[in-house]
Order: sequence, then C-alpha cells, then structure tokens
Amino acid sequence: MKIYLLAGKAGSGKDLLGKYMKTQYDFQGHNACILHITTPLYEYAKNYFSWNGNMAEKPREFLQEMGIEIIQKKLGKKCFLIDRLSEDIDILKNFFDVFIITDGRLLFEFEELKKRFPEIKIVHVIRENYDNKLSDSEKMHVTETEMEQYKSYDYIVRNTSKERLFSEADKIMALENQGGNEIV
Repeated sequence: MKIYLLAGKAGSGKDLLGKYMKTQYDFQGHNACILHITTPLYEYAKNYFSWNGNMAEKPREFLQEMGIEIIQKKLGKKCFLIDRLSEDIDILKNFFDVFIITDGRLLFEFEELKKRFPEIKIVHVIRENYDNKLSDSEKMHVTETEMEQYKSYDYIVRNTSKERLFSEADKIMALENQGGNEIV
C-alpha cells in the first residue's frame, strides 16, 4: 500500500497533482484513490449549511472555523479528522492499493499520519507568487501558514507549470516504485 499526503497552500496545485498521480497509477494497473482530510467538513457545509458543493465557491471561512475553532479547540477533538481519514483508509484498503490525500495543511496532521502510516510520503507543493484570491485573514490562518514550518517533507515539488508538476510527479512515482526517496 502506498500513501501520499500532498501539502500546500490554497491554489498550489495539490488537487491537480493528485488527479495526475491517480491517473498514472491506475494506468500502471494499480487501484488509486483520492482522499481528503477535510471530507467531513465539506459534508457538514453541504448537508447542514446550504453550500451547493461547487468547489470554486468553497466556504473557506466556514471550513477553517469548523475544523480549527470548533472541532479542535472548543470540543478538544484534535484527532477527529485524522481518525475519520484513518477509518476510511482501513476500509478502502480492501479495494485500493494507492491513497493520495490532497489537502495536507497542519503539522499535527503530518505527524499523526506518520505515526499511523509509517510508509506515508509527504509532498510539499509550492506555487510561488500565485494569487489564490484568499482574503488577508484567510491567508494568515494556520491552515495556510503552518505547513511552511515542517522540515521533514519527503519530496518538494515546485509548481511552475502543469508540465513541470506532472514531470515531478513522474519522478516521485518512479522513485517510490523503486523504493527510493529523495528530494525532487
């Protein structure tokens, strides 16, 4: 079983990279699955708070408040999202052999997932000088800044173009298929 956690700021290219990796793994004969740590938050937004499910109109402020302020701080359920994700992997590993998680943001998530899944590879996706259209307060939120403090990424991908993003993914997948690991 292979597990990747793609980490990066909004608009860095995590979803595009994840979709490409899934397609490539599927083409190679694997069964790949894309997961999100934040799936329960999106379900709450859609099922209870009238969000229409359009990812171009993400209720980012709601997601940040629900995930950090309410679930983690107010309710003290720091592992809630990681527990749910881990349960999903435990069930879905009966059907899939590659998991690509496309929304890594917090140091705690990185460390907790490393404990639970030592084989996980954490990939930092960086897209410099990109205007992701977030408000100043959204840009300063811990979910947009904390990943910059992490020092143990398995791979760093600089997203300067779609072609480079895909080329970097090919390198990572080739190294992982060989059992290797180095900074790309």
